[in-house]
Amino acid sequence: MNRYWTNQTIEAWEQARENGYLIGNSDFIWEEIRKEYHWMMRQMKKRMTQYSGEFPIWLWTEKPDLRRVGHFNGGTHAVSLEIEIPNEQVLLSDFDAWHCVLNDSFLALDEMEWEAFYRKELKMSKEESWERIFHFELLRESSWWASKPHLQGVSGKVDISHVRKVRQFIARGSKV
Repeated sequence: MNRYWTNQTIEAWEQARENGYLIGNSDFIWEEIRKEYHWMMRQMKKRMTQYSGEFPIWLWTEKPDLRRVGHFNGGTHAVSLEIEIPNEQVLLSDFDAWHCVLNDSFLALDEMEWEAFYRKELKMSKEESWERIFHFELLRESSWWASKPHLQGVSGKVDISHVRKVRQFIARGSKV
């Protein structure tokens, strides 16, 4: 079992307490990135034995700084949940590399590969390159991805019995 953190709206937390578990909610996924979420869900199905097709719950391997902006729109009443769940219930990926998926971009390891892809000289598809977000050692060997990884995780379902600590907060930042 490992420790993770997830930030959720107070409404999502109240619903989880009623249901006995927390699951992702497709209503909160922007239409522009729905395709990328479905790609991640296919990866979860492929790589996790206990995944049943739920929308992902996003997890962090490091405790989030709730004083920072960007967790939610400013003024949102939310909770930060500290959870402990079995490793097989979490699919870890590189947060920075995930942005290649979000931006619908080829995940190149260096400039030569980037240029070769766009000259159509590679047999690897853009979607195949995205699977590199799960291969931390490969990314770290690359000069383009050599910095310390910022890991994120996804899980399909988190039973509330795995919640160890609940911290309420009001999100900072602009109200949208």
